[in-house]
Amino acid sequence: MDECASTAYFQDTSISLSKPWRRVSMHQLVEEKLGTSVSSFNSADDLRKAAIDAGVEGAIVEGVETTGELVAKIFEELCEAELVQPTFVTDYPKEVSPLAKPHRALDGLTERFELYIVGRETANAFSELTDPIDQRERFEAQARKKEAGDEEACGVDEDFLAALEQGMPPTGGLGIGIDRLVMLLTNSASIRDIIAFPALRN
Repeated sequence: MDECASTAYFQDTSISLSKPWRRVSMHQLVEEKLGTSVSSFNSADDLRKAAIDAGVEGAIVEGVETTGELVAKIFEELCEAELVQPTFVTDYPKEVSPLAKPHRALDGLTERFELYIVGRETANAFSELTDPIDQRERFEAQARKKEAGDEEACGVDEDFLAALEQGMPPTGGLGIGIDRLVMLLTNSASIRDIIAFPALRN
């Protein structure tokens, strides 16, 4: 860090921590790579073909059934690594945000953002979904993915649904990757250099 604490240096890259940090939607980033609007595609198959043409490996998007999931895959493969300076990526697709509240203005999206620095997710935040009926539908969709072999999908959490059915006030959550933040601030390329428990370094 420099004396004013407005710049960090990670390996050979200068990271400006000065305000304002960039805010951009996931769709905008993907559309920059595709050269056209996501809404211009008539089907998930058409978007899949465009993703492959843009450089995404076919195996990565093969079997991905929905537009929202494809947008997220394209983002992960073509956009993430380029987000070197602090960037808030907003408006995540509903299909990849099973716990987030639907966006109040944009259909199919959620009120969720992630912070990226040096191409890594550093924070994840969203307005919590408080509708038990919607939440059950999303859990069931996740469970189907899990049964199909998706290791990142979750199952149906009946205890959580029961709690939602009793009532939940408007809620938001923020998770920060402290390990990745410390890596940035200490210019450490490996997480092993900054973990709190040295016995785990081997």
